[in-house]
Amino acid sequence: MAGNGNYKNEFGVFAEKPKVQKKIYDRNRVFAGLAIFLVLVTLPLWNNLGKVVPAPKPSLDTPAIQKLAVKDKKCVEPTPWMRANHMQMLVDWREEVVRNGPRDYTASDGRKFAASLSNTCMDCHSNKSQFCDSCHNYVAVTPTCWGCHLDKEKKQVAKAEAK
Repeated sequence: MAGNGNYKNEFGVFAEKPKVQKKIYDRNRVFAGLAIFLVLVTLPLWNNLGKVVPAPKPSLDTPAIQKLAVKDKKCVEPTPWMRANHMQMLVDWREEVVRNGPRDYTASDGRKFAASLSNTCMDCHSNKSQFCDSCHNYVAVTPTCWGCHLDKEKKQVAKAEAK
């Protein structure tokens, strides 16, 4: 008799196995709640769906660069290398100068430069807000350099306004 759906123990047959319907109570409300939850959670993603923010194209057309001779209009290292490695180079310069005093940096082509953000890089890239900040804002980084090395741009802006 155990095979016909009745319960059986050592004392015999008890009763017929109860038939319980498997039912999700308030199924429509549960699914509606899940749908609303998914919409609200993913809503921030929908706002930017398909939008592409163009990469900045920093201007190298600064008064300082315009005054340079054509042969001197070369950066410390080639542009692709600088785009990828400038931060590590600046950190290395900082560590070297802080620990060992002023040093020279020998570029890959043999030219020598002072290892200094203020006195090397900012000589040409004096437009920090247009050159440096445009890329840093695009990639959402805040370098710690500007706590000490921002005075040079302020002085150059003040000189330009005085003229």
